[in-house]
Amino acid sequence: MTERKPQDFWPPLAAGVGLGLTLMGMFLFTGHGLGASDFFNRLLTWLSASAAPDWTEMNSFLGSFVGAAHPLNSWISWEIAGVAIGALLGSLIARRFRLKIERGPRTGVGPRLGIAVAGGMLSGFGAALAGGCTSGLGLSGGAVLAVAAFVFLIAFFAAGLLVSTLTRRIWQ
Repeated sequence: MTERKPQDFWPPLAAGVGLGLTLMGMFLFTGHGLGASDFFNRLLTWLSASAAPDWTEMNSFLGSFVGAAHPLNSWISWEIAGVAIGALLGSLIARRFRLKIERGPRTGVGPRLGIAVAGGMLSGFGAALAGGCTSGLGLSGGAVLAVAAFVFLIAFFAAGLLVSTLTRRIWQ
């Protein structure tokens, strides 16, 4: 029995139109744009308040989220669940689902995971500093022509070019 060939990726224009329609649908049906970072803030606050409520309330960042509804009562939690389920279904339908860690030929699994965690932490810090993530600030803010969105996107792409130049040898 031969293994079936994975389907090709969507053309960028079709993917962009799909993303634009999804964003428009979010605005029309929920009154919110797309976003992700606030979910992690709410989840972290809920976990922190469960373990150390006094510390969480006094924390200058997490304290602003104390008293918010349980994370599962927030629209953004269900958006994140939908993204995860949609990604899984899309990869299964396209026969592209694989459990593996992408890395360069001379990079071990440990260093690759360390780089991924460090990059994720820096992205999370940047999202908190900017007041939104690439989807929340970049896409949703850009859709309503917010100046901050365009400043953020320019900085985001410039930082991406710089970091990719500095870490290129990891992938070669």
